[in-house]
Amino acid sequence: TRNPWSWAVPMLSVVLVGFSAPRVAHGQPNFIVILADDVGWGDLGANWAETKETPRLDQLAAEGTRFVDFHSAASTCSPSRASLLTGRLGARNGVTHNFAVSSVGGLPLNETTLAEVLREAGYSTAAIGKWHLGHHGHHHPSFRGFDYFFGIPYSHDMGCTDTPGYNLPPCPPCPQHGTAARVARRDCYTDVALPLFENITIVQQPANLSSLTARYAQEAARFIRRASDSGRPFFLYLALAHMHVPLEVPSLPPPASGIYGASLSEMDSLVGWIKQVADSLGKGSTLLWFTGDNGPWAQKCELAGRLGPFVGAWQRQRGGSSAKQTTWEGGHRVPAVVYWPGHIPANRTSSALLSTLDIFPTLVALAGASLPLNRRFDGLDVSPVLFGWSDVGHKVLLHPNSGAAGRYGEIEALRLAQYKAFYTTGGAMACDGSTGPAEHHQPPLIFNLDRDTQERQPLDVASSEYQAVLPAISRAYAQALEDIMTDNITAADYSKDPAVTPCCSPQHVACRCQVPRARPAMLDHRQEPRARWLCL
Repeated sequence: TRNPWSWAVPMLSVVLVGFSAPRVAHGQPNFIVILADDVGWGDLGANWAETKETPRLDQLAAEGTRFVDFHSAASTCSPSRASLLTGRLGARNGVTHNFAVSSVGGLPLNETTLAEVLREAGYSTAAIGKWHLGHHGHHHPSFRGFDYFFGIPYSHDMGCTDTPGYNLPPCPPCPQHGTAARVARRDCYTDVALPLFENITIVQQPANLSSLTARYAQEAARFIRRASDSGRPFFLYLALAHMHVPLEVPSLPPPASGIYGASLSEMDSLVGWIKQVADSLGKGSTLLWFTGDNGPWAQKCELAGRLGPFVGAWQRQRGGSSAKQTTWEGGHRVPAVVYWPGHIPANRTSSALLSTLDIFPTLVALAGASLPLNRRFDGLDVSPVLFGWSDVGHKVLLHPNSGAAGRYGEIEALRLAQYKAFYTTGGAMACDGSTGPAEHHQPPLIFNLDRDTQERQPLDVASSEYQAVLPAISRAYAQALEDIMTDNITAADYSKDPAVTPCCSPQHVACRCQVPRARPAMLDHRQEPRARWLCL
């Protein structure tokens, strides 16, 4: 079969023509944050020996630092992404669950994004890939600090396409022009096609999932080239479609790897290629941070990722999944690798307790910028950990409810050193269709993760270990809740209006249209962009 990345080598030579030595203003590094979707801790071969499809990510880990106790800020899409870009949990920034195709709101406008801070510090900024933080009006990424946006407004299963890929249950393609009958399927979007945006213009609807990976890679490389030519440092936020369903595989997968393995291999190739582009600027000029937004979507069965040892056995015994949407380790412990030659130690493994919340304050500090005032942050500047000077991360890390049990966004699980406490537990939908009932625990369930990575057996409440750690956990929990309650917190608008659903051609079935693509131009945030269809 044809190598799906056969375009990459000639494309790389074309894209890199004209790259000069990096001209980084005042020593500011470039930043690339690559966020995989629904990726499991065990999907990285360096983490889990059974995984064989990630040689380039494993090489990235060998040349950088791998973090094995790294966590997403929430266990589902929108809250996790909002926290990464603000350094604040959903209990503070208002984003507690996912936005819909018809959502009027998004990440509240009084929340400051990482892109806004870095742009103010002189950076060129781009978001490429999935957004899922609001698309209507000024919630769109073009108004949230990004000079350039190329991607989709929400998950790529939230609209029909002509290339529906692999999903469980399978979804039909978009109805064609003039098709009267529409096939209704549970969990499938058939009325509106998935849009692909360039800045605020829909350039394709339905988006072609078969070519989306290549398009993301090409647009990322073009942005890097333009930023390099301008002499300004850059921040690229690359939010991949991988490993969220529907999975697209460029050719028939080899029997050993299956559909998921083939898609994982494609993601690995993409990350490796982005690293190659970054290295071409001069090794040491660009920090690359790879991680995930949450754990695997277990109800997708063989199309879901690998948890490694973090199986949430206590929950599994009671029904339901212990992965995405839950506060079990499989829901939020994600792979993480940071690569910055000459600055971050190579071939190092760190067990520091870190989070995607830390990306915001860390990059702001490395850029020489300042955090926004009048608000508190859940993330830490962990640059000493990145540099290998320390292996101490969070003393306490909070895990918000993300759909499996409890009220969205509320904090009912937390980590203190090696101890994990649950005030509420529950299982998301599993492959077999079961869910685990919500259970409230007072006193809390407490697991010692050093001895029990599988979260199989909570400490006996009568044990000396439980009695010794419970007061510290109770104090940490009370202090965390009080800190949130007394902060400058906001609330997101989750109202819906079908009129705000992105649709470039309402007169056509499923909003089908395809705008002829012009050469992409950088969006100057000081100018009003021109578009044939505006997402306003």
